[in-house]
Amino acid sequence: MLDVCVIGGGVIGGAILRELTKYRLNVVMVEKSADVCMGQSKANSGISHAGYDAKNGSLKAKFNVLGNKMMPAYAEELGVKYRNNGSLVVAYSEEEIKTLHELKARGEINGVSDLEVIGQEELRALEPNISDNAVGALFAKTGGIVCPYELTIAEIGNAMDNGAKLNLNFEVCSIDKKDGYYTVKSTDGREVDAKMVINASGLSSSKIANMVGDTSFKVGGRKGEYILLDRESGDFCSHTIFKTPTEKGKGILVSQTVDNNILLGPTAEAVEDGETYTSQVGLDFVIKTANEMMKKVPLYNTITSFAGVRAFSDRHDFIIEESKVAKGFINVAGIESPGLTSAPAIGKFVVEEIVANILPLEKNENFNGRRTPDYFFKNLSVEEKNAIIKKDKRYGKIVCRCEEITEGEIVRAIHENPKATTVDAVKRRVRAGMGRCQGGFCQPHVAEIIARELGITMEEVLKSEQGSRLLVGKTK
Repeated sequence: MLDVCVIGGGVIGGAILRELTKYRLNVVMVEKSADVCMGQSKANSGISHAGYDAKNGSLKAKFNVLGNKMMPAYAEELGVKYRNNGSLVVAYSEEEIKTLHELKARGEINGVSDLEVIGQEELRALEPNISDNAVGALFAKTGGIVCPYELTIAEIGNAMDNGAKLNLNFEVCSIDKKDGYYTVKSTDGREVDAKMVINASGLSSSKIANMVGDTSFKVGGRKGEYILLDRESGDFCSHTIFKTPTEKGKGILVSQTVDNNILLGPTAEAVEDGETYTSQVGLDFVIKTANEMMKKVPLYNTITSFAGVRAFSDRHDFIIEESKVAKGFINVAGIESPGLTSAPAIGKFVVEEIVANILPLEKNENFNGRRTPDYFFKNLSVEEKNAIIKKDKRYGKIVCRCEEITEGEIVRAIHENPKATTVDAVKRRVRAGMGRCQGGFCQPHVAEIIARELGITMEEVLKSEQGSRLLVGKTK
């Protein structure tokens, strides 16, 4: 019998799981995919929002501001790159300047510090490539950027290092309420018994809640399409740049990433099935809007486009509560933007304010919250590199030339928690395949290393999910 079962391997589930391991609890995470971070956490803007946008008094506002303040130390402890680059909400008309002052006032009520409305001259000094039509901006100095999938993987890996269990390919098909506990069943017949269940399943969260008779909310999805530019264009901008928001949301952004790429997007299109395909219409809209915001966007350096789906609830706010119809069943649902920013604060709140009222909590004195970065070699000095190669010659072999990723880092990712067993899982952990050629050269070598380390054939190596085999057999 376990204490807690967390459903959903995204950044919110990961934050909760890690927080649970700070106490003497037996906990497990179940995730329907072949790896963690396969839902909305893998494909979003990676922004640590300052907190000026959320409505006063909402859960979004509360956890956004708390999470933003926690993020620098949280990322550092987990070995994840974070940068306090600041964000700019740009006005392109005098009418929009009024909206900037409204956002500033809202942010100050929410508890956001260092907000300032700046004029054209200061804006152009900060961002020389801003459009000539820009007339001013709200400068949110506490805004930042972080890698969403690195953060999620690090949370879950650190939780596992502290005793949490992970069940992958575990698609929940039913949840049975027993006398004092729940039995969570998967489509392949596996079962988990736990005193508590935490529903952090993103797009599936209303479906999961329905399994215990909770029909108090509905969750839908919005698809967002992005364009990613090569690091060669990384100095095109230095802040995260937004247009003045409308009733439809924050709109398209132009931003650096923590790995010095430039990210453009996302769109916002309602979807029924969670499909994450890109469309020419969507990408054309991203291009058009980015070119309205900035001058001479270096689209010739585009290396990939992608789409993600983000969940939203019919309550139009975060849902973080024990179900009123199922004691010990906690819904953490409808966590759309600023969900990534809010994750550390949500994890802490769920455990300290909800779980603690249901289960007795005793501190885990052996908890270690620190984690070594998944990829690190290229940032070392020559002396440090040579010392590591002397101990393990695999660090002397570059596999991914674009990102300078070594065989040693790939092998480490395959064997550390949570284990990378697919090509895309390796990519998310160490960036092998994320450079200019997008895996054109290194993917076969990555697949060979996976096959060797897992003791499987090349034909059994998957790109991502079940059924995504790279090879079906030899041709000669």
